[in-house]
Amino acid sequence: MLWIILTAAAAPLQVARNALQRGLVGDAGPWGATLVRFLFGLPFSLALFAVVAALTPQAAPEPNLRFLIAVSAGGVTQIAATAALLMAMRSSGFAVATFMQQSSLPLGALIGFFAFGDRLTPVQWAGIAVTSLALVILSWPRRALAGGVASGSLYGLASGLAFAVALNGYRQAGLALEPAHPIYSATATLCVAQTLQSIVMVLLLAAIRPGALRAVAASWRVSLGAGFFGTAASACWFSALALAPAGQVRAVGVIEGPFAAAAGRTLFKERLSPRQWAGGAMAAVGVVMTALG
Repeated sequence: MLWIILTAAAAPLQVARNALQRGLVGDAGPWGATLVRFLFGLPFSLALFAVVAALTPQAAPEPNLRFLIAVSAGGVTQIAATAALLMAMRSSGFAVATFMQQSSLPLGALIGFFAFGDRLTPVQWAGIAVTSLALVILSWPRRALAGGVASGSLYGLASGLAFAVALNGYRQAGLALEPAHPIYSATATLCVAQTLQSIVMVLLLAAIRPGALRAVAASWRVSLGAGFFGTAASACWFSALALAPAGQVRAVGVIEGPFAAAAGRTLFKERLSPRQWAGGAMAAVGVVMTALG
């Protein structure tokens, strides 16, 4: 039951982080805002790991090739997923982009099936079909010229695919590092991933977008807030993934949708159409069927 509590706690924390990151996109761009969640979250991750390590002195992690490959795959795809999500938010709105991101559950289930031999029940396959239909309904442009909605939907789907890879990667990394102490392995994996991501993003932006680095530095107060909420959310996600399969964790995480809708309406004055509400509700049903069927 602990993984359910952790996942439920991660949802509002993640929405808060996304909201703060969205405000940074204008000045720093999507890649600069992506750097924020990793670089400014790293100090909080290291502090959290220090506390967990002190409380679990019996942990005996064994870094290995499987861990390095899994955490690297998770880290790189999470960078791509975050940037795609921010682009989706800018194109089609905060709540719609968050709903589209829920495609990470059925896609994660498919990756688990083909890559790790996970077996799905008929109900779970039906959930994948329901979710796919819901995403089509949700992303269908209101009119022929609604290019922003269409492009935002594609970015959202790309984000979902990348997050699906990252979820499976982080779960495999935690299991490879220290399966006997899942919270320890989760927070250690988080620190390694954020260190790798920070280095990659800083080097990349220094080469192609140095102005984004200056914008991130100038917005350090907001960036610290995004980093804190990002680390808190990621710590909950990683710990839940160390305790339960990615599909089940992502299914409970669908409660992020209502939080995102409320945030989009309150902070960004966004409105969802009845069709979008229906598509979001159908997606919620589908992802739950996929994970729990």
